[in-house]
Amino acid sequence: MAVLLAGCATAPAQDAPSPAPAPLTADSPAPDTMRWLYGSGEAAGVSIQAMRQLADYAVTQSRLRNIPQSVPMGIEGTIRSESCIDGNRIKPLAVVFDVDETIVLNAGYEAWLAQGNTYSSESWQRWEERGGPLARPVPGAVTALRRLRDAGITPVFNTNRQHSPEGARQAIETAGLGKAVHRETLFLRGDDGNEGSGKDGRRAAIASRYCIIALAGDNLGDFADLFNAPALSPQERRELAARGEYAQLWGAGWFALPNPAYGDSLKGTIREVFGRDADWSPQPGDAPPIANEGSK
Repeated sequence: MAVLLAGCATAPAQDAPSPAPAPLTADSPAPDTMRWLYGSGEAAGVSIQAMRQLADYAVTQSRLRNIPQSVPMGIEGTIRSESCIDGNRIKPLAVVFDVDETIVLNAGYEAWLAQGNTYSSESWQRWEERGGPLARPVPGAVTALRRLRDAGITPVFNTNRQHSPEGARQAIETAGLGKAVHRETLFLRGDDGNEGSGKDGRRAAIASRYCIIALAGDNLGDFADLFNAPALSPQERRELAARGEYAQLWGAGWFALPNPAYGDSLKGTIREVFGRDADWSPQPGDAPPIANEGSK
C-alpha cells in the first residue's frame, strides 16, 4: 500500500526559472556613477571650477618674484617638497597632471562597459592602443593647459597607462591638450623601473627636471602613494586626506577632479564607509540611544 500511495503522490512544484535579463543596449539606463561623470552638467561645472582654480593658482605662483617653491608631494613613500634649484639655475616650472578622468575622459571605453561588458586588462590594452581618436577633454582642461603654457608653465602628464606611449600621446593631443613627449612631458607606468601603480618614483623623476608647483588628479595616489596604502580603511584614508597639514594643500597646490565611476576611492562595506555613529532608523526603538535623543 505504501508503495502504491507513493506512486500516486504529487511531485513538488518546481519554481519556474527566472526570465533571463534583457540584454543591455545603448538605450539601457546607464549606471548612476557614469551618468554623473560623463553626462551631467554638475560634473562639467565641478571640473571647470577645479581647472580654473588650478590655472589661477599656478599662474599666480609663476609671477612671484622670489625663488619658487615645489609643492609638497609623494616622493619615495613620504610627502615633501623638492628643491627648485639645479646648480645655478631655477628649474622650469611645471604642473603635473594625471591623464585618465583628469584631463581625458575615456567615455568610449566606459560606454562599452555600461552595455554589460566586463573590464579586463586585455580590453583596456586595446583601448589604450586604439581609443585615442575617441578621446574627449575633461571640461575646462583645454583652457587651463593653454593658460599654463602662455604663462611659461609646462604641463607634464603622469599616467598609469602602460601599454602604449603612442596611444597616450594621441589621446592627449586628440583631446586638444597640446603636445606630449614620452619620458619628457609624458610618463607611463614602468618608466621609473617600477611596474606597480605607485607614482612616487615618477614624481621624483619629474621633480629632478622641473619645479612642480601644482598637481592635479582624480585619485589620491596622484598626489602621494601613501594615501593608497592597502592597510588603510576607507575612513582612515579619508581622515588622512582631510585633516592636518595635508588638508591645507587642497586648492593650494593640490587640485582634485571628480571620478565616482572607478578607482581606489570605491571600496568599503556600509559599516566601513559610514561608521557606527551613522546608525539611524525612523523607528525610535530600532535605533541606538544616541540617535533617539530628543525623540518623543
